[in-house]
Amino acid sequence: MKELFLKYSRRILSGILGDKAYIRLIYRIRMGTRLDLEHPATFTEKLQYLKLYARDPAYTRMVDKVSVKAIVAEKIGQEHVIPTLGVWNSASDIDFSKLPDEFVLKVSHDSGGIVICKEKSSLNLDEARKKIDKALKFDYFRYSREWPYKNVKRLVFAEKYMKDSSSEDLVDYKFYCFNGEPRFLYFSRNEHKPNEEITFYTMDWKKAPFQRSDHRMVSDEPEKPSTFDEMVRIARILSEGIPFVRVDLYAIEGRVYFGEYSFFPTSGLFKLSPKDWDRRIGDMLDISSIERNYK
Repeated sequence: MKELFLKYSRRILSGILGDKAYIRLIYRIRMGTRLDLEHPATFTEKLQYLKLYARDPAYTRMVDKVSVKAIVAEKIGQEHVIPTLGVWNSASDIDFSKLPDEFVLKVSHDSGGIVICKEKSSLNLDEARKKIDKALKFDYFRYSREWPYKNVKRLVFAEKYMKDSSSEDLVDYKFYCFNGEPRFLYFSRNEHKPNEEITFYTMDWKKAPFQRSDHRMVSDEPEKPSTFDEMVRIARILSEGIPFVRVDLYAIEGRVYFGEYSFFPTSGLFKLSPKDWDRRIGDMLDISSIERNYK
C-alpha cells in the first residue's frame, strides 16, 4: 500500500514542488529519516546532493542510451558496444519489416520502456508500440529529479538481441565506481522482474559485508566470470574523473559489453543491511569538488 501511495503521490507532487523540496520529501517517505543536504554523510544522502549540484553537461550524453554509445566506443572500442539497428522519434516511425527476427526496443531516457522480441512473427506490434509510446511520454527527470535526464532527447531505438550460451538470460554486473576506482559491484539476475535477485560482491569476488534489504540475494553461488579482470579495467576507464557512477557491463560469449551508466542507482533511495554501511560507503564518495549552485 505504501509503494502504491508513493507511486501516485509522486506524480502529483512532482508537478508542484521544486527540486530541493521534492527530493527532501521523497527521501523522508522512502528512507524514513530526514535528509541532510547541508552536511550529507551517508551514501544515499550524497546521491541526493549530487542530483542537485552535479550538473556536468557531459552527464546528459552519458545517460542518453543513444548518444552514450559513441562515447563508450571512443573510450574502449566499438567492439564493446551492442549494435544499434535503428533510431526513431516515435513508435509509429518504426519499420518492423526492416528489423531482424530478434531485437530489443528501448527508449533513450528511461530504463523501464523495453520490448524484447525473440520471434518477430509472434510479436504484438500494437502492444509494443503502446508500451514504447507510454515510455516516451514519461518525464523521468520530473519524477526522479535526476538532473542528467532533464535534456535527453526522447527517442526509440532497436538493438541487436544479445544471447549467451551459458545462460538463458543475460547476466548484469554493476560496478560502483568512485573517482575512477570500482570499489564493489553487484551481480543481478532476472532484472526488472518480480523475482529479481541481487548480491553485492567485493572486488576479489567475495560476498560483500552488506546487501540491499529490499531485494532477495542470489539463491546460488555464481562463479567469478572469466572476463572479470577485463570488466574491472573497462569500469575504471569509463568512470575516470567522476565522483560516483555505476557502470553496468555484460559478459557475453567471452566478450565484455557496455550496458549503461547510472549516476543515481535506484534514485539513491534504497536501504542497506547492516544500516551502518550507508555511512561507510558514503565515506568513499568525495563531494568536496561539487559547487553548491544550480539553475
